[in-house]
Amino acid sequence: MNLNRYDDIIHLPHPVSPSRPHMPQIDRAAQFAPFSALSGFAAAIEEAARQTEAKRELSEDAKDSLDEALRMIQARIDARPKAAITYFQPDPGKSGGAYITVTGRVKKIDAYGRAVVMQDGRTIPMEEIVGLESR
Repeated sequence: MNLNRYDDIIHLPHPVSPSRPHMPQIDRAAQFAPFSALSGFAAAIEEAARQTEAKRELSEDAKDSLDEALRMIQARIDARPKAAITYFQPDPGKSGGAYITVTGRVKKIDAYGRAVVMQDGRTIPMEEIVGLESR
């Protein structure tokens, strides 16, 4: 093994191209970034594994009690009553969705648009509401 084989060039200055600009270190490092042959595969697996719930149908008694609770809130709407509303939010990517409970002050009940508008600006469609507690 010859340890002195680079002695003739080891102390020479680094060559600089007169026609090409110097590449910044960040660009030089990017050319060694890992290659993913299956880009998007991990996201597709994660999406397939995500669980959703089926929407439950309410009985007529449950619908009547929700209507009564909405009328009670409408009667006190000027006082901005506090309510806990559980509703179904459909999933945009797959069938089913999730049940969400929101607690806050009710700003308005929009009978024409069939929605409950909360003080924070959230709009909840009435046909998606499955539970309502007024405080």
